[in-house]
Amino acid sequence: MRISAVRTIGIIAGNGIYPEIFAQAAKKQGIRLVAAAFKGETKEAFVNEVDDIKWFRVGQLGGVIKYFKKCDAEECIMVGQIAPRNLFDLWPDMRTLKVLGSVKERNAESLFGAIAKELAADGLTLLPATTFLEDQMSHEGAIFGPKVHERDQEDANFGFRIAKETSRLDIGQTVVVRRGTVLAVEAFEGTDRCIKRGGELGKGKDVTLVKVSKPNQDMRFDVPVIGPNTIESCREAGVKTIAVEAGKTLFLGREEIAKKCQEARISVIGIASDSV
Repeated sequence: MRISAVRTIGIIAGNGIYPEIFAQAAKKQGIRLVAAAFKGETKEAFVNEVDDIKWFRVGQLGGVIKYFKKCDAEECIMVGQIAPRNLFDLWPDMRTLKVLGSVKERNAESLFGAIAKELAADGLTLLPATTFLEDQMSHEGAIFGPKVHERDQEDANFGFRIAKETSRLDIGQTVVVRRGTVLAVEAFEGTDRCIKRGGELGKGKDVTLVKVSKPNQDMRFDVPVIGPNTIESCREAGVKTIAVEAGKTLFLGREEIAKKCQEARISVIGIASDSV
């Protein structure tokens, strides 16, 4: 039985601005928010964005579930990333060990899918990571920055096809290309380091970044995201064009992204998966 008639959502809050932006959007809907935050990941100031918060170490799934149930949350959401280095520095409890033992491949899709099943076993529904943020999703065509030149559009289409294949193989969802050549493919190191490596190899000239979703992307977790820091990384690397998959990419901090793109003369476009 629920203690309160107010809808309560538990936030599994990682790093970056994602948790804050979600919380602000959810509060506009009158949602009561309780957060499971992680030491060394979640911003300390996030305490000001929610009704209640408890701090955990990465890997304490059982504690997170108990906390959400105690707070009368029947729904939860994963927002924000966990730094890759911390995935190898877990403090696993019994629930986490159960999850780790249930998966053959320890990639994001299989791990988070197993976590979702564990949450469901305790009556917690994992919501799409785009909940209340649908108006922040990408669309087809020009999105930010100057008009894309024809040669850069060709590189974007080329990179899109490559990224779709690498994401299908669960290698990475981001590639950096230049004039029909693949400069860098994202793997475990993350998007920012992939951008830096691609920019160095492309000598910071006419470089294109492409970010896509996986086939049958589970929108409850691991949603492709572009934020102000992504644009800053692209500026430093000399990226000229950013191509994302239409309808599958979330922009966090649109106003700041638009401003940074205009200042750095970086174009952002959306490509429909059936158009290349």
